[in-house]
Amino acid sequence: MPQMAPMWWLSIMMLTIIMLIITMMINYFNSIKIIKKKSNMKYIKMSWMW
Repeated sequence: MPQMAPMWWLSIMMLTIIMLIITMMINYFNSIKIIKKKSNMKYIKMSWMW
C-alpha cells in the first residue's frame, strides 16, 4: 500500500495539470476568437466610414 500511494498522487496531479492546461488552451482560443471578431467589426466600421 505505501508503494501505491505515490502512484495515486502522481495520477491525481497529472490529471489536475492536464485539466488546467486544457482550460487554459480553451480560454486562449476563445480570447483569440473574440479578438478576431472585434478586429473584424473595427474593419467593417472603417470600411463603412470610407
